[in-house]
Amino acid sequence: MSADITELPLTLRGRLKMALAPRIRELRFSLHLLSKSASSIAGLVLLIFFLILALFPSLFAPARGVDPYVIPFDATHPFPEPPGSEGFPLGSGPYGYDIYYGIIWGARLSMVFAIVVVGISVLIGTILGLIAGYRGGVIDELIMRITDVFLSIPFLILVIAIAAVLGRGLDSSLKAMIVVFWSGYTRIIRGQVLAVRENAYVDAARAAGSGELRIMFRHILPNSWAPSIVQATMDMGTVVLVLAALSYLGLGAEPGTAEWGAMVQEGADWMVAGKWWMVFFPGLVISLFVLGFNLLGDGMRDILDPKMRR
Repeated sequence: MSADITELPLTLRGRLKMALAPRIRELRFSLHLLSKSASSIAGLVLLIFFLILALFPSLFAPARGVDPYVIPFDATHPFPEPPGSEGFPLGSGPYGYDIYYGIIWGARLSMVFAIVVVGISVLIGTILGLIAGYRGGVIDELIMRITDVFLSIPFLILVIAIAAVLGRGLDSSLKAMIVVFWSGYTRIIRGQVLAVRENAYVDAARAAGSGELRIMFRHILPNSWAPSIVQATMDMGTVVLVLAALSYLGLGAEPGTAEWGAMVQEGADWMVAGKWWMVFFPGLVISLFVLGFNLLGDGMRDILDPKMRR
């Protein structure tokens, strides 16, 4: 009896090791593919850089005031000062607002905003696409016709229209983008589900007595969401780009907010006076943020697409 008790943990450990072995091999092979792509590595480096800024902004620019996302002003510097001026490594805007501070804290705002918009959009789109693709019939037609309405209008125009109705502010921009972005994921998931539901293992699960929810979420969904992961990675950068566009048009963040698009808007009027740094540095970080996620998205596509893995 004591021998059996001693061998039991080894048996469980062995079973766990056997169950995880294929997943570990798959992860190693995926990392190997990722390491072979210079562009994917560059995107990952940029992503890690912005993630560090978003997680630890106080290490690079200590928070000032009650709201750290409000760029502090210094009335003793009424005019923009160039990069390298005392106290302003990247220059200042009117009334001495610190561009460096705005860029650092803008990284956290942009990262959180992108995660929330993409996360909620993926959740809504995945559920609707899964239901439409699996159930079919009238439910499929209803969901997809509503989806087609949103997809038929250029997404940027639709986001601007909704944001204009809701009024200026980050909350309005957040809602406007969620209303628009879910539709793309619905169509992607629905197309994948239509193909996966015809596989033999789904019929076997159904014959074994598995319920519809178990079949949908245990057998179909895990084999359908790879394209959505790639799209979500690229949309992280797109969300920040759209937010910057809304702020530039006066529909996003309020003036003085540590948001890159709002900083570009405030600096645009000073470009004719040669104050280039007010637009250049916020515009540069927007470009790098979008580039990083796009490069990483390309790498994720190569990893998750079976045809590209050969």
